Parts: sequence; structure tokens; C-alpha cells
Amino acid sequence: GQPFSGAAFTGEIKSHNLRNSIFIDNTGAESISGLYEDVLSNTISVVTPNKVACTQDYSHYKMLLNTARRYKSHFLFETNVCAGLPVISTLNDLIKSGDRIHSIHAVLSGSLNFIFNHYDGKRLFAEVVRQAKDEGYTEPDPRLDLSGMDVMRKILILIRESGFEMELEDLQHQPFIPDYCMEAESVDIFFERLKERESEFQKMLKAAVDKNCKLKFVASYADGKATTALLQIADDHPFYHLEGKDNIVLFYTDRYDEQPLVIKGAGAGPEVTASGIFADIMRIANAQD
Repeated sequence: GQPFSGAAFTGEIKSHNLRNSIFIDNTGAESISGLYEDVLSNTISVVTPNKVACTQDYSHYKMLLNTARRYKSHFLFETNVCAGLPVISTLNDLIKSGDRIHSIHAVLSGSLNFIFNHYDGKRLFAEVVRQAKDEGYTEPDPRLDLSGMDVMRKILILIRESGFEMELEDLQHQPFIPDYCMEAESVDIFFERLKERESEFQKMLKAAVDKNCKLKFVASYADGKATTALLQIADDHPFYHLEGKDNIVLFYTDRYDEQPLVIKGAGAGPEVTASGIFADIMRIANAQD
């Protein structure tokens, strides 16, 4: 019943001094991610889907990892990328066993994949986005998904976990939603502006269909460069048949050179995200046993 205060909340946790405590941050707030260093330095583990901490300055990201290591706590964020899919844990296993990442190619937004899989020109683009929002695949403000920022944060995390130093501003991003829509004063106005620009989305769709392609929002990393963009994907590409809200990640490595290591499955929704958070909790519990 007390008004929330980060310092008071973490102080209460520390005062109980309970063994095997885990701080679970299910927000997307920078203010909450700012508590991690204090929590980890008191040998309290952190589990979170919040991408903010791992996509701030590289030095901050490394500091949190080092703090967890120094104080024998755990900092797990599997659900930062692809909800419950074992992407980060698989990547960590590759790196720990001596493999090296050459390139990453991925569809990392379940919400955007859902939108472009359902947008066929028969319904307004705005209506499909509204459906994705109502079914819980987007953020409450869908602009956070449509801006591509969520995908940019996800590929940055994979790049950093692969052992490469990169900042968010180093990524090359190609937006596909008009600024006129993104700058709307509210979510409702945003949807109205999407309707006004329907002809642009129809044109974008037709350009892909005319080439027998599908639209996919793709994130890639290779040769020290990272890009995020809406691409026309041909029917001979692994991304072409990606259905519903699924995500897919292709890792090309020393060991997986000619044929990539592929991780694929549902990448959005409260159930799969919750399962990933719970898996991280159990991972910590089993490690401490």
C-alpha cells in the first residue's frame, strides 16, 4: 500500500536478506532498469524482458555483466529477444564453447510479422495493426513496434552477446511508417493517420506481390554493420514461410558456415514471454541448488 519508490523497494529487499532472491522487472521502464546495479551488487539476481539496460551505452551493459559476475548473482534476459525462444541461451552456448559468429539474419518482431502476414490489401493496414494491438502482440502504443526501435534493440543485444562492441546509434535503420503518422498526438490519432495513408501501404504491398515476394521486417549483422529494414522476401528464402507471430534467427558461425543454425517459433504474446521469464527463474534456482 505504499507509493512506489525504487530506493525504498530495493532497500526492503536488502533488509530481509533472503537467500536466493530474484528481482523480476516486467516493465519497459528505464527508471526500473536503473536499479539493477544496486540489486546485483547485493547478490540478488535479475530476470527481465526489459531491453533498456542491455541497449544503453556498451560500457553500462558490460558493467552489469561484470557486477553480476563479481557478486555471484545472475543477470538473465532471455526474453529481451524473441520472447520465450532460446535465442540468447543458445548464442551463449556457442560462444562459451569456442564458436564465433560471422553473421546474424533475423525476423525479430512477432508483432510486425503478424501485421505483414495479415495485411493482404483487402483490409486497411490500420485495421490489421489494430487487431495486433487488441490481441496483445504490440505494445499499448503500436508505434513502439512500428518504429522498428524494438527490433533495433533486439539485434543490438544479439550483437553484443556475440562478443562485438556496438552502440544503438551505429545501426542503420530504414523506417517504413510516414513521420506524419508516427508524430500523432495520441494512439487514436495515429490510427486515423494510418487510414489516411492507406494508399502508400497498398503501393508497398503491391510492389512485393508483383515480384511474388512477401514483406518482412528484417534485422541483419555482418562485417561489423547492422541494419533493420522492411524487405521484399522471395519464396526461396527461409523467411518467406514465416507464419503468424513467429520469429526466426539464423546464426552463421565457424561451425554453422554453409547452413546456419536456425531458431524459430512464436516470438510475441504474454504466454510465451511469461514462459521465458519463468524459465530464467528456474535456471537460476537450479544453478543455486
